[in-house]
Formats: sequence, structure tokens, C-alpha cells
Amino acid sequence: MSNRFFQISAFFFFYFALVGVYVIFLPKILQTVGYSATQIGIIFSISPLMRFITPFFFLKHFALTKRVLHIALFFMLITIPLFYTTIESFTSFALSNVIYGISSGLVLPYVETYALEVLKKEYYGRSRLYGSIGFILVALVLAKLLDNYHMGLHFATLTIIFSVFFAFVIAKDKTHFSNQKQNCKHHFNLLENRQLWISIFLMQVGFGAFYSFFTIYESDHGVSLPTISYLWTFGVICEIILFYFQASFLQFNLYKIIQFTILITIIRWLVLFLFPDTLIAIFISQSMHAFSFALYHTATLSFLYQQYEDKKLSAQFYYGIGFGLGGFVGSLLAGYFYGKYLFLVSAFITLLALLSLSIKTFSKKKSIVF
Repeated sequence: MSNRFFQISAFFFFYFALVGVYVIFLPKILQTVGYSATQIGIIFSISPLMRFITPFFFLKHFALTKRVLHIALFFMLITIPLFYTTIESFTSFALSNVIYGISSGLVLPYVETYALEVLKKEYYGRSRLYGSIGFILVALVLAKLLDNYHMGLHFATLTIIFSVFFAFVIAKDKTHFSNQKQNCKHHFNLLENRQLWISIFLMQVGFGAFYSFFTIYESDHGVSLPTISYLWTFGVICEIILFYFQASFLQFNLYKIIQFTILITIIRWLVLFLFPDTLIAIFISQSMHAFSFALYHTATLSFLYQQYEDKKLSAQFYYGIGFGLGGFVGSLLAGYFYGKYLFLVSAFITLLALLSLSIKTFSKKKSIVF
């Protein structure tokens, strides 16, 4: 168990350090290079769109086997030279993000499913929190070193290399993956839990403004880049704390937990809309990340894990419909609505995510308590 825990935790650490580079600093990097707000929104919509499209090929035509994972890891490595050579060209960099979106969108669900099955709910959160630690370290370190965009690309290179390495090591577990082809034959029906899938989509549409424009939004309201990095860090620290202690929460009704976390997220976006230049209010909104991301993520993924026999495919669709299609639409809308009312729009969209859960249409084959 200890060896597997280390491998999974190390993957999470480097993978989400990469996410930190991408989410926190890439918008500012692209703005420095000369991208417009609309172009930044488009760039950040490409990778999520690829994550949405990819799982549909695995319904009938493909299976997320070890060989497919190895191909995805290879293409993740290919994105390293592509990012360096294409970042100053909007069209070429967009194509690079297509490759990044497809490859990274295959790797994460594979490891997430492995982690849930091997570590169970008691230790999954404690392993996943290392991803948050990686995210924090990038936020703190890169904020002080980012004097030009090449430094951001150097950090992306290191995190991609180590993410690929540990995912490759994890895939060597022959005991766990010996029956993966058989598992892919299970019936999979999105309509069984359609209200939740709609809610997952809308939740991430609402997050589009935060992931794509939070750094720029707060910069435009007079907050310095180092302070913004502290805000990101504080939010992730809160997330880490909840990841560590969340096992006790997951003993309760997952449906109600999901509803509660969405409600907290609505309040979070309203705080950013009403007090965009008040540091205390911004820190309060960031503290809510513990619920709107950490607890929401684990409760939703755990619910899907118990509802579907094909665990990896359900995880793929979770990331595809939520962070994929939801992230795609959210980034586009954020680019379009960027300005004073950005997070008011996010709050309204997230409210729709909550309302979509008002009608329970979930599969009754199992209790919803994980």
C-alpha cells in the first residue's frame, strides 16, 4: 500500500503542479505575448473541448487500456517542444492545446480510477491532497520567477516529464489492470443520472471565469501578481485541509453533499462580484474552494464510481462533460462576459446547476451513500 500511495501521490503532485502553471500563469503569459481576452478564452476552451469529445470514442470503439495510456503519455511529452515553438502564434498554439487536451484528458481519469479502487475513500483524499501541494508550490515559486514567459514553459516541461513518469510506473500494476478489457464491456448509460450530468456541466461552466480570468480579473482591480499567487495558495491550503479530513463527510448522503457544495459555490462567485478589490472578501471567497472543489469533486466522483461498473469510463465522462464541455463553454463565456459582471454571470450559471438537481432521476441500483 505504501508504495502505491507514494506513486499515486507523486503523480498527483506533478500533474496538478502542471495545472497550476496552466491555470494561474498561462493567462497572464498569453496577455503579455499579446493575446486578447477573446483569444485567451478560446485557448482555454480548446483543451476542455478535447476532454469532452474523447470519452465518446471509448463508448464502443476503444477501451482505456494500458497501450492507449502509453500513447497518451507519449503525446503529453510531444507538447513540450510544441509549447515552446508555437506560443507566439495563436493558431499554432491552439493546435498544440488540442494535443495537450486529448492526451492529458486520458491520463487523469486512468489514475483517478486507480486511486479510488486501490486507496479507497479512507486514503484517496490524503493522496489527492499532494496534487494541491504541487499546485501551491508552483503558485508561490513561479510568481517570483516569472520575469518572462520562458520560465513558465520551463516549469511546464518539468511537471509534464514527472507526470508522465509516475503515470507510466502506475500502469505497471498488472494485478489491478489485468481485467481492464473485461470491464470495458459493461453497459454505460449517461441518461441513468442525467440530472447530475447536467449539473456537472453547469458547475464547470460557472468555474470558467475563475480558471481562465481570476488572475487577470484581480490584476485589473489593483491586486498585485504576488498577492494573487497568495490568494491561489490560500484557496488550495483550504482544499488540502478538507481533502485530509473529508472521509468522515463522505459517510453522509452524497446527493445532499453535492447540493451543499454547489450552494457554497454560488455564494463564492457573488462575493467576488460584490467585493472584487477587497482582500478580506477575496480571501473568504477563496476559503470556499475547500467545498466548491475538494468536497464537490470527491463526492461527485465517488457517486459516479458506485453508480457505473465501468469506472474509468465514468471518470472520463466526469472530466469530459464537466471540465471538458463545461470548461469549454465556461472559457468562451468568460471571454465574452469579461468585465464587471463576470462573476455575477458565474453565480447565475451555478444556480442553474443547483436547480438541475431538484429532480432526482438517479439509478436506484445502489444506495447513494459511498
